[in-house]
Amino acid sequence: MAGMSYTILVADDEPAIRTMLEVILSADGHRVVAAADGKAALEYLRDHTPDAMLLDVQMPHMDGFEICSRVKRIKRLRDTPVLLLTGFDDDHTRDQAKLVGADDIVYKPLSGKNLRGRVNQLVEARRR
Repeated sequence: MAGMSYTILVADDEPAIRTMLEVILSADGHRVVAAADGKAALEYLRDHTPDAMLLDVQMPHMDGFEICSRVKRIKRLRDTPVLLLTGFDDDHTRDQAKLVGADDIVYKPLSGKNLRGRVNQLVEARRR
């Protein structure tokens, strides 16, 4: 549904990917908060509750799986949709994503249209 504006936390250690995600998601009017690593993402989450999170699986200090598993243990954040970003389309990655409670996996290279649709779908489902 157009017109809804969400705050989306994007955590990725690649500046080019952060920028691309920001461009894709802000085109729908969403506010994107970018974090360069897992530590920065958790610092933001200490005081904020975004509408959704996009977490890169592979980051220095703390990977997307670890952030997701921590987020899902925090009552205030538990229902926030988490999409994991990864270049690995394999069983291990899917199993790990399920284990930590991720809501969806988005594979790189990213399709902007696909990503926007999945983010909107997950957030709207939570709001009903």
